[in-house]
Amino acid sequence: MPGLISGEFFQETLALTRRLFIQLQRRPSTLIAGIIQPLMWLILFGALFQNVPQGLFGESENYGQFLCAGVIVFTAFSGALNAGLPVMFDREFGFLNRLLVAPLASRLSIVLASALFITSLSLIQVAAIASLGYFLGAGLPAPLGLLLVMAIVLCLVLGVTALSLGLTFALPGHIELLAVIFVINLPLLFASTALVPLTFMPGWLQWVASLNPLSFAIEPIRYLYLHPDWTFASVVMAAPWGEVSLVQALALLLGFDLVVLVSIQPLLRRSLS
Repeated sequence: MPGLISGEFFQETLALTRRLFIQLQRRPSTLIAGIIQPLMWLILFGALFQNVPQGLFGESENYGQFLCAGVIVFTAFSGALNAGLPVMFDREFGFLNRLLVAPLASRLSIVLASALFITSLSLIQVAAIASLGYFLGAGLPAPLGLLLVMAIVLCLVLGVTALSLGLTFALPGHIELLAVIFVINLPLLFASTALVPLTFMPGWLQWVASLNPLSFAIEPIRYLYLHPDWTFASVVMAAPWGEVSLVQALALLLGFDLVVLVSIQPLLRRSLS
């Protein structure tokens, strides 16, 4: 796209990203709720299953340690799924039309600013959850493992943010977008390994959960929490269709990102032209 690699492009991207942070500063309840809600999940669900026999949830010492990876991934997923809402409101209130007629170096800065904003919020939420999980007994991965956890979260956020932005331009309004978010949010959570291991699920649900992109992020993060001696060849998930190693889970996440990014390209070109 013309103007993509230029000082003007970076300047306008930063300006649009700053605008979103100014909105957040004026209405901080979004960030506060986005941090408090997953912390409540971690505390309440951890307490609910704290008396289960050790070993019932795999190699985890307690349910809080098992749950921490699921809460991290689901929180990042939920935030990224809402990435299209600011753009949708700009579209409905007419601000997006003003941007489209402005002399921008590249209109890609409009969606890139939203992606940067959501990514920043996701990292803040992950840091808060990991910190509380540490004090609740979940521990922390080694420094290199912690960096890989952040990379896995960012990889998932990239694909889901792109999906949300694609839905923003494909749907007529924010009511429809919110409806889609509500419909797919919790089903994807319960059809993943966030709350229970695969062995707890019926056969058909094991297949669904083992093909869920959330599971490809949850299981590697959970493995990194439990195994400081991890390698990229380590098996992180025993799916019904075969064992999945750490590097394979990362490749599947990257494949998910690539499919979504390629799928929304025609829609973005048409909507931003």
